[in-house]
Amino acid sequence: MIRHIVMWNVRGDTREEKAANVERLKRSFDSLRGRVPGLLHLEIGVDASRVDYACDVVLVSEFESQAALDAYATHPEHLRVKREIGEIRTHRHQVDYEVSLPAPPGEGRDGDAP
Repeated sequence: MIRHIVMWNVRGDTREEKAANVERLKRSFDSLRGRVPGLLHLEIGVDASRVDYACDVVLVSEFESQAALDAYATHPEHLRVKREIGEIRTHRHQVDYEVSLPAPPGEGRDGDAP
């Protein structure tokens, strides 16, 4: 499984403008649920810390494989979301990494019973 994490800062001269843009971003990504093959999990979080070095929004998503994440990059629904949020984001940071799933109970690290 591949975990795909993206963090953004969004535009907004006032707290209200920024909040509206955060909500727009959230709605756009929420619309992907059930529409992208291989997308297993999608979570959107909004920063509550308000420290000056924090990002405004984080997307945590999980894909069944690297191939599924690669396909997501060019999926029409994802491209639509990128167009919708393109003008409201000021900074973007991304981390993708493989997640090792724990062995089912009763199995050793190599898949053999203990």
